[in-house]
Amino acid sequence: MRNIPKDGRFQRLLPWGLLAVAAMGLSAIFALAILHNVERQKHNSLRLLLEKGAALIRSFEAGTRAGMGGLQRQEFRLQRLLSETALQPDIVYLIVTATDGRVLAHSEVAKIDSLHGADLDLRALQGPERLNWRRITGTDGAEVFEVYRRFIPSLPPMGRHGMHRPRLHDPAGPVSPPDDENLEGSRFIFVGLDLGPVAAVERAEVRNAIVTGAGLLLAGVGGIVLVFLGSRYSQARTSLSRIQAFSDKLVASMPLGLLAMDSRETVTSFNPVAAALLRLPAVNLADRPVAALLPAAVLTVLDRLRGESRVVETEVALAGENGSTRFLAVTATALKDETGRPAGSLLLFKDLTDVRALRQEIERHRRLAAVGRLAAGVAHEIRNPLSSIKGFATYFRDRYAAVPEDDKIARIMIQEVDRLNRVVSHLLDFARPVRVSIKPVDLGAFLGDSLKLVESQALTGGITLQLDCSPMVAPVLLDPDRISQVLLNLYLNALDAMADGGRLTVTAGLDEARRLVRISVADTGKGIKPADLGQLFDPFFTTKGSGTGLGLAIAHNIIEAHGGEIRVDSHPGRGTCMSLLLPQKRALHDGKEPG
Repeated sequence: MRNIPKDGRFQRLLPWGLLAVAAMGLSAIFALAILHNVERQKHNSLRLLLEKGAALIRSFEAGTRAGMGGLQRQEFRLQRLLSETALQPDIVYLIVTATDGRVLAHSEVAKIDSLHGADLDLRALQGPERLNWRRITGTDGAEVFEVYRRFIPSLPPMGRHGMHRPRLHDPAGPVSPPDDENLEGSRFIFVGLDLGPVAAVERAEVRNAIVTGAGLLLAGVGGIVLVFLGSRYSQARTSLSRIQAFSDKLVASMPLGLLAMDSRETVTSFNPVAAALLRLPAVNLADRPVAALLPAAVLTVLDRLRGESRVVETEVALAGENGSTRFLAVTATALKDETGRPAGSLLLFKDLTDVRALRQEIERHRRLAAVGRLAAGVAHEIRNPLSSIKGFATYFRDRYAAVPEDDKIARIMIQEVDRLNRVVSHLLDFARPVRVSIKPVDLGAFLGDSLKLVESQALTGGITLQLDCSPMVAPVLLDPDRISQVLLNLYLNALDAMADGGRLTVTAGLDEARRLVRISVADTGKGIKPADLGQLFDPFFTTKGSGTGLGLAIAHNIIEAHGGEIRVDSHPGRGTCMSLLLPQKRALHDGKEPG
């Protein structure tokens, strides 16, 4: 037994052997199909010719029977029909003969009394219902398809030049056809049809069949070749398709915005994140120029890329909604083809708005921590001298009570010392870590009690108080003392903002989806300037003439200790709404800072 080469030559030759076997099988199938098609076409052509010949014979018989005026009139009519019908281009001749083959009527009058069909045994022909045909060669060498059979009705024997020979017949009626046993008076009709057009059609059909078969054979062989040669290509293409699908899905789902353009700076591809960041429609961006789509700040990055021909990384600021500003990190890089020529550019976008806000928040916490440490030290250093100053001021007030001016000065000193002591207390509250004690609270009753603290002050200022609290299925979790301190600060700020009267509205509700309690304090006062919103919770920032600037900073710390946040929505001249968002997850422990 011969060993198979280890180099895999047999495995490489096996597909080609199978290809050769398949090609031979296909060749045999297509050859049989071509032969069958040719035979079918030939059969159809002969059938059509045979039907045409039969139709002509029937028409001649009908024309002969319809003749009026005696036998001579019938014979004249038959001869005329033969001559006129033979003028058609596909009819070679029309002949009526006797049993011995002598021509009695001919489409060419000159051939009457000649012989035709002498090589046939006309006596052996069956009745007129049976057609006979044959293919012969005409006098000019052309192929002729001849259809013949007995001709009914029979006429008396014709003489030379189509004249009748004397024959007895029944004067009372038309001549009857002879019996099959007596064929002496029988006549036979021959219709010669031109086979040239049919042969041409047959040859054309053969050529078409051969061409079609050859084409199908080549297509079949080519298909088999492609099957064998394309197996690896199919596998590679499948792998490539999977990689392409993965890449498309990756680009579409990546958190970065991506926008690619060609050398003409028209968009070739983008992902939904890029469309969202640049405020572009998510469709119909392809083949559009980037100059008409991108903001001016991003186009400046492209200008830098064209000038530097390298990767450009920068941050740009874009106008957002309601006058806000969005910050994007933009990375631009040039694309080149395999020859090193520029092929386009690629832009990557990342939203830095939240990152910058987080950075600012971290920086604010750092400042607050530093201020808190400083405040704690200063507070301790100030409180002791303040106690001494207040003691001396009280002594002088009591000693010089009889002197009105000295008494007034002493009282002012005591008031200022008390104010400084409150500031120091606030500083200590701000610097001290906030500890909360979470308890279940009936929110509606709690908010009603908190509003009573400012009820008299609101009545004096002509301000209407309104409470709108959604029914709660269960108590909410919060530190009532700390939240009461926050609400009181918000109430007082709202009352100060409505010097000419107005309405203070407190609303509360539960967000089941986010598991949050929202408490909103809204006023109809003068509002807050947009420039002041960013430093609203910074310590010592205040717009009041006598404020310490620590109330909102402390309130912010308290809400953060609850794991919540404060949101501000203010419009100058239309009022301010301060919203407290408090989570309802029991992640906070009584008396401890939230982790």
